[in-house]
Amino acid sequence: GQAIRESGIPRKEIFITTKLWNADQGSDKTRKALENSLDRLGIDFVDLYLIHFPVTSKRMDSWKELEKLYHDKLCKAIGVSNYTIIHLTELLKNSQITPAVNQVEFHPFLNQIHLLEYCKKHKIQFEAYSPLAHGQKIEDPTIAKIAQKYDKTPAQILIRWAIEQKIVVIPKSIKKERIIENSKVFDFAISEEDMKILNSLDEDFRTCWDPSEVV
Repeated sequence: GQAIRESGIPRKEIFITTKLWNADQGSDKTRKALENSLDRLGIDFVDLYLIHFPVTSKRMDSWKELEKLYHDKLCKAIGVSNYTIIHLTELLKNSQITPAVNQVEFHPFLNQIHLLEYCKKHKIQFEAYSPLAHGQKIEDPTIAKIAQKYDKTPAQILIRWAIEQKIVVIPKSIKKERIIENSKVFDFAISEEDMKILNSLDEDFRTCWDPSEVV
């Protein structure tokens, strides 16, 4: 909140996303959780509010509260995170508003193509967190070879791979030089042949928790 105020950047030019944490899910806590977030940030609304994880017994109650928060203009858009096809199907059958976003772990080593296709079919924007697999695959020889071919870094190749599929990508870094590097991915395109090579790297490799274990 302090950074927003001190930046001098108009609020309308800043896109703010926050999440409903697992312990705050449920009809009795969801609204208060967002109100607390708004208070700490010193703002009147967030641009996107996400359910962080599909907690079994509370996710539908939480979503219904998000719909109310949307109608009350406390968030411009609502969505989910870590939802599988099963979770999304349940939600779509029991909701008035389609999630604007599904934010999930996504990179060539966890190429959730069926989930991506499902989201596209239902007009849910796919958003990739951990697009660099927490750096654990950054030295993969196939990635390195393709990066050398395009005169780019492995990180830029991984980010561009997702962008080629019309996915919103949110790489994370606290280092200025890395943030700048990660942004320089709009001056080239990966060929169809190389996209196929990158797609073939899928090995169901997760760096975060597996939501498919949640029924």
